[in-house]
Amino acid sequence: MNVLILGGDGYLGWPTAMHFASLGHDVHVVDNYLRRRIAQETGSEPLLPTPNLHDRAEIFKSITGIQIGVTIGDCCDYRTLEKFVRELQPDTIIHYAEQPSAPYSMMGFEQASQTFKNNLTATFNLIWAVLENAPNCHIVKLGTMGEYGTPNIDIEEGWLDIEHKGRKDRVLFPRAAGSLYHTTKVLDTDLLWFYVRTYGLRVTDLMQGPVYGIHTSQSDMDERLFPNFHYDDIFGTVLNRFLTQAVAGVPLTVYGKGGQTRGYLNILDTLQCVELAANNPAKNGELRIFNQLTEVFTVNELAEKVQRVGNAMGLNVQVQNIDNPRKEHEEHYYNVVSTGLKDLGLAPNLLTDNVLSGMLGTVRQYRDRIDSRKILPRVKWKK
Repeated sequence: MNVLILGGDGYLGWPTAMHFASLGHDVHVVDNYLRRRIAQETGSEPLLPTPNLHDRAEIFKSITGIQIGVTIGDCCDYRTLEKFVRELQPDTIIHYAEQPSAPYSMMGFEQASQTFKNNLTATFNLIWAVLENAPNCHIVKLGTMGEYGTPNIDIEEGWLDIEHKGRKDRVLFPRAAGSLYHTTKVLDTDLLWFYVRTYGLRVTDLMQGPVYGIHTSQSDMDERLFPNFHYDDIFGTVLNRFLTQAVAGVPLTVYGKGGQTRGYLNILDTLQCVELAANNPAKNGELRIFNQLTEVFTVNELAEKVQRVGNAMGLNVQVQNIDNPRKEHEEHYYNVVSTGLKDLGLAPNLLTDNVLSGMLGTVRQYRDRIDSRKILPRVKWKK
């Protein structure tokens, strides 16, 4: 396939680019370095050294002989994005080009406005670039399980069959996002659904849980190909934060009661899921939604796992409950239907002790780069 990846510099974007290129697809990535700039502005740089995109592509080519096309450009500039789509004529566009941090979106007006404008404009521009230049292109958009919130019913796979006053219908599952970032993802879904049913676009929307991990087949070829591993309170996902805290000797920061339950997956499974979606495209006029997760844990369970494995490695890991900076249910019902990707062949990489010890070992190699000032929450949902 001819694959265009928007947001190709990100934690998931760059590993996806290497993965698809290694499979023999023609890959081109676009990024405007927004995440890098925000990380610098908030003192939230990644733990592992990450060369710029051009250098990463050169390193990857020097090892594999495979070229990944790179453009530094802004998807919020319609003419720029439209030009890419018109000239490249991609079969698949993988859309990661969004500000991905819930805490950043809740810092204040400027950060909220940046999140809103970037995320919605990028999606809107993508829709029109495809409509006008490549109407049969399959859009694979990364959504989030955070769109759903924590309803007191089972979370179906994107859609809900309802009966009301004797009549039946199928509607998008109700959304109740817990941050502005997650709300922009809800709006993405609504935008895509409108254009799918009106103009016949073909879209797969992946409702992904929090991702953890460092290692992929390609990143392990050279440490300079590692993904952007963040451990801070702004960009770091909970398990990646815990791993770094364990190595740094900082108590694992469990927000509130720690009963918050979510579906998680290894970065290797993100690559699997995106590949499965791309290889099995949605039909014209179809918004296909998959819930993308492999295991469900509470925050307390994750902390206990990291503590147990870390202590076995001599790290003396402590756990500390702190005031929850977020507005969320800390104890709730959570049961997710997630059969679609498994039916396509997803083979999960589970969170075993060996996986945890491997990640802890890698983080330990970069211990001198850990800045403990970045760990405690700096953003509160309620002022």
